[in-house]
Amino acid sequence: MVIQTANSDEDILKCWDALRVLRPHLIFEEFVPLIREMQQAGAYLVFIEENGKAVSAAVYRRQYSLFAGKHIYIDDLITLPEARGKGHAGALLDRVIAIAQSEGLDRVTLDSGHQRSDAHRLYLNKGFQISSHHFTRML
Repeated sequence: MVIQTANSDEDILKCWDALRVLRPHLIFEEFVPLIREMQQAGAYLVFIEENGKAVSAAVYRRQYSLFAGKHIYIDDLITLPEARGKGHAGALLDRVIAIAQSEGLDRVTLDSGHQRSDAHRLYLNKGFQISSHHFTRML
């Protein structure tokens, strides 16, 4: 299982199908420019590829906050439904954790929708704790 970083537009496009599962509101024509803008702001897109497309992808960034200190925040972590159960998401999660450890960061954080119980099981098995509720107000 090879984990790659999406540096080219071609690599970003390989991640479209996977990230669209998690973020169905995304618009195809805006996807590459959006990822490029996020990358300019410090985000990384990593993925595992099978047969020319990403079957699992993660977006993460380094942050510094009062509540978590220096940490990596995982914006997105998803595996295509047909590729689940092979350890892809766990491998991506392990990679991000290893990066945080190697940089001496304090923790890795993420938010997850209430309905994603399979993902929650993975996070708990990887040593994450449920530490808060995330609130959003739409404008």
